[in-house]
Amino acid sequence: MSEENYLVSARKYRPTTFRSVVGQSALVETLRKSVCENKLAHAYLFCGPRGVGKTTCARIFAKTINCMHRTPEGESCNECESCLSFNEQRSLNIIEIDAASNSGVDEIRNLIEQVQIPPRIGRYKVYIIDEVHMLTQAAFNAFLKTLEEPPEFVVFILATTEKHKIIPTILSRCQIHDFSSISIDDIVHHLQYVAKEEGVTTEVEALNVIARKSEGGMRDALGLFDKVVGFSDGNLTYKAVIEDLNVLDYEYYFKLIDFFLQGNVPQSLLLLNEIIAKGFDLINFITGLSSHIRDIMVAKEEITLPLLEVAESERKRYELQAKNCSTQFLYKALSLSNECELNFRQSKNKRLLVELCLIKLSQLNAPISNNLPEEKKTEIQTITQQPVDTPKAESIPTQSTPTPLPQKTLEKKTPPASSISLSGLKRAQKEEAEEEKRIKETILNDSFTEGTFLSVWRDFGKEMESNRMLYNFFQTKEPEKVEPNHYKIKIETSILQQQLLSVKQDLLNFIARRLNNNQVDILFEVEEKEQKVYRTSTERYTNLLETNPTFKEYAQKLGLVPE
Repeated sequence: MSEENYLVSARKYRPTTFRSVVGQSALVETLRKSVCENKLAHAYLFCGPRGVGKTTCARIFAKTINCMHRTPEGESCNECESCLSFNEQRSLNIIEIDAASNSGVDEIRNLIEQVQIPPRIGRYKVYIIDEVHMLTQAAFNAFLKTLEEPPEFVVFILATTEKHKIIPTILSRCQIHDFSSISIDDIVHHLQYVAKEEGVTTEVEALNVIARKSEGGMRDALGLFDKVVGFSDGNLTYKAVIEDLNVLDYEYYFKLIDFFLQGNVPQSLLLLNEIIAKGFDLINFITGLSSHIRDIMVAKEEITLPLLEVAESERKRYELQAKNCSTQFLYKALSLSNECELNFRQSKNKRLLVELCLIKLSQLNAPISNNLPEEKKTEIQTITQQPVDTPKAESIPTQSTPTPLPQKTLEKKTPPASSISLSGLKRAQKEEAEEEKRIKETILNDSFTEGTFLSVWRDFGKEMESNRMLYNFFQTKEPEKVEPNHYKIKIETSILQQQLLSVKQDLLNFIARRLNNNQVDILFEVEEKEQKVYRTSTERYTNLLETNPTFKEYAQKLGLVPE
């Protein structure tokens, strides 16, 4: 084919009939039946991701409803004058408008004038408005009446990738069809068809990489296909595709998971260094790692296997690695990688962030929890030995019996960080409560100045910045010292009192840490104000004169007197 006649695959293999549309079978069947039964709405809205066939289906639908000799299946004949004029792009009955470049109210007014002209050939005049969400608010409002009650020979088809930007009054006037992303299997099958037509040899793994890279968009997939075909001279191999598209070989991810299971931190870091040396972005790497862990997780259960969208040759390998991974390991690994991805953009040292993530992942499978039964056994042994030793040696000083107990508690204060057993968690919570109780029982009573106390008071208020009421209170109010270590502060409302009481313990703990004094107490007291009741008009008038200078001025000017 000569260069001047070259067409990209997305245009060359664009569907022209309903049956040739890929990946939208349910939606296409709905449109086809509406054509067969001649039950057409006056306005349609096609919405969905980019490159999934919205505009293509709009064109097919427009051509089919104007076809003079439709097939019994509801397809266009592609032979009548209406179909030929559309295929040759000279149809006057099917008008495409790009809302991105015709977004103003003037363009919509011109459109409203044009819709009054009946079609020259065929039954309908069809207006396809692409990227309709780009219309201005004024343009939408000008379009409302015509969209609701167009002439009987007019059909509007609106297409958009951002349905949420369209005003509700437009949505309510349209029959809405939601297009879904195209599955990887459907994209691979279509690419195989295109490759066969173009005489290109392919590997299924290579097409699978293209399909995953396109993220459910057929137009993107065909664009990537054209790019890689030019790079590989008509022989699409897996290696050529990942090299040209700068995709990290999934072999690296399989190796990393093996290293994580082995707890091999050095090899994990060395493999990361190799990936960086090849020029791959860290964010793409960590995103790919999260996707890989997710794929292993869905491969672990037979019921979720359909969610694994990979080539058949890869599927077996995912299933094999899934057998070596515990469900708990996969959940934690996915959580860690996702957390790393979320924190990536805010991190100043991105490589260190990713390396730390790999270190944590390598330690997930460490056999730390196996030590817990041994600890329990030694606990039981020390307990059983104590009653045996006591009757045998009554003359032994009493100091010898309690000496092991503090040592035991000290050893138990720092349980293994990665221990997740329920008993270990309960024990840690109990020890934490005992430690807090011990601190409270310890009397701290260092002296401090009023200035130091107020500084700590303000600092605590700064930590309440999310609660503007408490923040303003701590920054503007000062407690009154009634006796050493005892303060009182008057507040205006019971609502504020409840909020202060909810943070009182945190405040006292904060003061104890900062001033090394846990004997401080603060009383929050609601200030009761006497509200005088004014029963007569004279009393109310006198009160207004005393409290409102402006009222007094107007009363004198107007000569107001109470009745």
